[in-house]
Parts: sequence; C-alpha cells; structure tokens
Amino acid sequence: MTVPVIKGIIRRRLLINFRADPEVTSRILPAGMRPKLHGSHAIVGICLIRLEQIRPKGLPAALGIASENAAHRIAVEWTGHDGRCEEGVFVPRRDTGSVINVMAGGCLFPGEQHHARFEVQDDGRGVSLTMIPDDGHARIGVTGVAVESLPTRSCFSSLDEASEFFAHDCTGYSTTRDPERLDGIKLITPEWRVQPFEVSDVHSGFFADASRFPKGSIEFDHGLVMRDIDHEWHALPPFDCVHACATG
Repeated sequence: MTVPVIKGIIRRRLLINFRADPEVTSRILPAGMRPKLHGSHAIVGICLIRLEQIRPKGLPAALGIASENAAHRIAVEWTGHDGRCEEGVFVPRRDTGSVINVMAGGCLFPGEQHHARFEVQDDGRGVSLTMIPDDGHARIGVTGVAVESLPTRSCFSSLDEASEFFAHDCTGYSTTRDPERLDGIKLITPEWRVQPFEVSDVHSGFFADASRFPKGSIEFDHGLVMRDIDHEWHALPPFDCVHACATG
C-alpha cells in the first residue's frame, strides 16, 4: 500500500542521549549497519515525543490526533546502493500511548509499535515523564529541565556540535516482524532548533539490560529538548538487511 505523508506538530521532543562502546553497540545492530561515532563513542538514546494534529497531509488539523511516543535509537551509518555513506538511526523498539498508532504500525507509521502508559508533567520548562509498557519491558523514567548549556561531562564540546550531529539523524529504520526488513521514515522540519535539557534522573530498561550493554559499556551523556515544531513524516523504501550485508 502507498503510505501517505503524515503532517503535524512536535509539541515536545526530548532526546536523551548516552555514549556507548562501539563494539558492544555493533552487536545489536542489523546486518549492513554500523555505529555512527562521535569521537570514540557510539551514540544511543531515547526520543520521547509528544505529537499533535497528526493526520495525512491535506486533511485539516482539527481531524488530527495527539499521542505520547517513545523510540529507542542508535545513531548508525551504512553504505548506500551508490556506494556513498548514509546516516540515520536504527530504532529497535517503539512505544506509544495511542491504540491507533499501535494498530497503524507498519502502515501509517513505521515498524512495530508497543502500547504503553505515559505519565507526564510538563510546565513548559521542566518535564517529568514515566513510560510503563504493557509488556513490562523497556520502562523509561526521565526528569529534567531546559537550561542554557550542555553538561561539562558530555562528549560534545558545544550545543552547536550536538545539534549538528542529531540534525543528520532524521532518517530512521525500525524493526518489523520480518528480521530481514526494516521500515523506513524520514522526519522533515522547516526549522531545526534544540535546547540543552539538564537531566536530574533517567532510567531506560532497554539500555540498562546487561545482556545488551554490560556494566561500564554505556553512560548517560546529555539531553536536548525541542518544542512547537511543524513537521512531516515521509515513508522510505524498506531497508533490506540481506542485500545490505551482501553489498556493504
């Protein structure tokens, strides 16, 4: 089926980012993909996004829906069919508070979507968010506040450097029931602006799983926040892991 262009507003988007061991990270990537490095680190994280007025492009905003969503992400690179290096994110898990999004997973929205309960307090500067998945896996908790600068311990030297890194990660490929195929989508925004988000507490059941990331192989790096951004989602051709492995 032809997937329509999806239009809406990013009311709030938190990017909670970790630095990780590249060798460990590469073990959980699909064939044909490799970690996109910043210095000596792989960069992984959680995208926590509130979407509003979400509807197929061309329909009025009043018909759109709103939802809280979470995606575990890994910054990746791969070799395209023309031999050039491509970059984006691999999404091993998506969660949503919307039953509609769950049912539309793989059709209107990419990949498999797990249903979860979101508890959110947001005063426009500070955010406290808890995500409790129905299946009990990959629980998330984040508390923080918008600030003016990145933490000094970050592997990124400035906000501009971090913004540039993540601005190129607007292409995402998500897992499906077919282990040889990833669903693709591209985020298009007329403007890209992020602000540092100081995290006072964070937990990710996915990244805390020692079977994926043994102790000492992953560490919190920094948070970013975006607000009130018009956007569109454009479907991409699936990523063929078998072909990518053979040619990459």
